[in-house]
Amino acid sequence: QLQASGGGLVQAGGSLRLSCAASGRTFSSYTMAWFRQAPGKERDFVAVIGRSAMSTYYADSVKGRSILSRDNAKSTVYLQMNSLKPEDTAVYYCAADPFGRYYYTSPLEYAYWGQGTLVTVSS
Repeated sequence: QLQASGGGLVQAGGSLRLSCAASGRTFSSYTMAWFRQAPGKERDFVAVIGRSAMSTYYADSVKGRSILSRDNAKSTVYLQMNSLKPEDTAVYYCAADPFGRYYYTSPLEYAYWGQGTLVTVSS
């Protein structure tokens, strides 16, 4: 089970840190990712982190503005988002691939999902 949190209302140029806490004892074997979905649009890939946290990959839309990290001891993954823009407004979902594969950007590759947390960026 994944529990996402940290969303909210922020002005353009501001920052937010999203968290996703997982239950269970196998978190360290999961590849973890974030996706986002704006109203009326498809769910888009944001970032992914490998099991050991040594490898990350970002969508071009957030590259250079976001940092994805994980704490396996706390079974939690974090998405630090800086220099937020109005186009970042969306519901953000964390997702887990229990097979520990890496680099997948399609939501179809992820078996477990959090409930989503809303990020609203005002101009």
